[in-house]
Amino acid sequence: MFKKLSVKDLALEGKKVLLRVDFNVPLSSTGEILDDSRIVASLPTIKYILDAGGAIILLSHMGRPKGRKDPKYSLAPCAKALANFLSIPVKLAPDSIGMEVEELVKNLKPKEILILENLRFHEAEEKPKLDPTFAQKLAAFGDCYIDDAFGTAHRAHSSTVSLPLLFPGKAAAGFLLEKEVRVLSQLLEQPKKPFVALIGGAKISTKIAVLRSLLQKIDLLLIGGGMAFTFLKAQGGEVGRSIVEDDFLNEANLILQEAQEKKIKVILPNDFIAVEEIKEGARSITIDIKDGIPGHFTGVDLGPKSLGIFISSLQTAGTILWNGPVGIFEINDFAKGTIEIARAIVETKAETVIGGGETLAAVKKAGVTEKISHISTGGGATLEFIEFGTLPGIEALTDRDQ
Repeated sequence: MFKKLSVKDLALEGKKVLLRVDFNVPLSSTGEILDDSRIVASLPTIKYILDAGGAIILLSHMGRPKGRKDPKYSLAPCAKALANFLSIPVKLAPDSIGMEVEELVKNLKPKEILILENLRFHEAEEKPKLDPTFAQKLAAFGDCYIDDAFGTAHRAHSSTVSLPLLFPGKAAAGFLLEKEVRVLSQLLEQPKKPFVALIGGAKISTKIAVLRSLLQKIDLLLIGGGMAFTFLKAQGGEVGRSIVEDDFLNEANLILQEAQEKKIKVILPNDFIAVEEIKEGARSITIDIKDGIPGHFTGVDLGPKSLGIFISSLQTAGTILWNGPVGIFEINDFAKGTIEIARAIVETKAETVIGGGETLAAVKKAGVTEKISHISTGGGATLEFIEFGTLPGIEALTDRDQ
């Protein structure tokens, strides 16, 4: 059971509600939203607060503006999209603090929404110790605090940790955050067996800790994507110009050793699609890893043998956790492995959980989004929750028994 206050535990009628969401959506060069999934995911909590008679002061970040105002990171496209979803006006403040914002907050009526401009336009958002008054100024706008931004709950920022601590007894989780915690906790505590983890993506360095944590819980580990080359090189394989983190060769061997000690099978690719140039239409060859990838070639996708082994391994699973693509799927010529795995996963009877923006994009490209049991809105947050079982932003909320 979730041990923190829920939005349902708060009296919201006539209250001004500080609601932290994750509207860090991808934008085109002309400022159009390319994927509105994160906005859609926040709608149940937003609608609940409005229906309960609360006024919403919405807080979010966008991109990495490095503590200064930058129009290309404005939340204006999100305000427009939200207004369309709700069919009501959504005001955008010119900043997240300041006299103009105070006036807008003061005039905010029940069932109205005001979005504060990008929190990261202030350096203190990412560095709370730099200016503790930033969180205090935000707190002055509201009567209570709700966090529905699972994707940022692993960051100890002003709006995710400092701010809820200023609302003792009145800092709660929104429906999205609650759902993420419930699903991921179930995954860790009572997964249907066999529990298979497929971990891909470019780098092992960002996933060492989660791999170690997963070895306490899983029955089978499949390793794909760019990070596979660090493991293969650690075992003496020739990987050509493929991406490798040489500083982590020893770590890779230690993970393989630990898995062996725990009798957990680890499957690494044994063949690859490789190219001399990473571009659409490049001439490709299929290379068996025992023959080595030639020095001027780069591995870009699973080879046919590896793909077959990965898919057959997934077919027996009771639970599948997938984080990270198995090839450079953004280029269509190198997307086959990732797309076929996405399609194979939804054909299994397993509970399927995917996390990470790239994995979500791959599932969308494969056209199987609706068939995944749970798509986590977190990337780093999902991995850290798997590692620690909680996150700083969750810990900062009010305990249910208070």
